[in-house]
Amino acid sequence: MDMLVTLIAQAQPGQGDGGLLTVLPMFAIVFAIMYLLVLRPQQKKESERQEMLKKLQKNDKVVTTGGIFGIVTSVKEDEVTLKVDDTQNVRIRFARSAIAGIIGEDGEVPPVGEDRPKS
Repeated sequence: MDMLVTLIAQAQPGQGDGGLLTVLPMFAIVFAIMYLLVLRPQQKKESERQEMLKKLQKNDKVVTTGGIFGIVTSVKEDEVTLKVDDTQNVRIRFARSAIAGIIGEDGEVPPVGEDRPKS
């Protein structure tokens, strides 16, 4: 941060040394690093999530963002109905975006808000 303040202070108009021209590439480098470390992985993760939500189908075992486990009984465009209790046949409607992940065949629950290990 101190380096950024120093660079901006050096880029004052009227110095005639092209200070602003030396600062602009630095900003571009900082933006590129932020894009590679923050924005790109976040976009990739969101696209994987959207793909998972598109693939939802009947009889998938899922967990919601609120931690509710259930079995998908119907899938509509923006809505998913889950059966959460077999004994009393309790069904709850959720927004499709409320599904955190599909539970694997081995019973593994996908971590919410974290990257899943690739298998």
